[in-house]
Amino acid sequence: DDTLRYACWNPVIFKNKTGELALFYKVGPNPREWWGEMKISKDGGRNWSAAKRLPEGMLGPIKNKPWQLKDGSILYPSSTESLDEKTWHIHLEKSDITFENWTKISINNDSFGVIQPSILHYPNGDLQLLSRSRQNYIVQCWSKDNGQTWGPLSKTSLPNPNAGSDAVTLKNGWQLLVYNPMPAGKEWWNGRNKLEVALSKDGHNWETLTVLENEPDGEYSYPAVIQDERGLIHITYTYNRKNIRYVTMILEP
Repeated sequence: DDTLRYACWNPVIFKNKTGELALFYKVGPNPREWWGEMKISKDGGRNWSAAKRLPEGMLGPIKNKPWQLKDGSILYPSSTESLDEKTWHIHLEKSDITFENWTKISINNDSFGVIQPSILHYPNGDLQLLSRSRQNYIVQCWSKDNGQTWGPLSKTSLPNPNAGSDAVTLKNGWQLLVYNPMPAGKEWWNGRNKLEVALSKDGHNWETLTVLENEPDGEYSYPAVIQDERGLIHITYTYNRKNIRYVTMILEP
């Protein structure tokens, strides 16, 4: 209204298999009280529909991109933070191919405080979530039924200072992760001065592919990564909270 305007948070763009673009984002005073909204473009992003609030209880993808299943339905990696900021939970949301008929898929989070998951998929049909955690590591869980149910959460071998990451399944079936590979420090930004790209064939064993940033000070965080139809890998991340840095990569066969 005339005296109050809420912030818009964590935009995520996704193209479904029919070519429609969806822009998901959150609106609200903070991540404990925000809600999900979306807009649709049918002409490649030139024009957009009016904003539409997601169904009650649905937030959409919290930070990282959705994954579309073979039947056309869409899985959204999501999470919630309690009002007292003590409890973090991940979950999935699911819609049909037209971004309608939403449902929520719960995940048991008893052992970890986790948010902002990424979805990876494997040739045998398994799905993997990689999440930001308060436990100084990236935390994972696995599904063998297209994301309907999920196994227990467990630590990966990947240290992380409670900072956002993103991952993508490449066209050759390998997994690529962009993350801050450092332990947490006294201040919330400690550990975000280094940003790496890691590669895995099985989701369990990860090797550093390249180092994007490694400075004594600075904050390089909140990465996003995709691979295009030509095989180019596109990465963006915040650069000292002043700019967005954009990197392209190609993996040699």
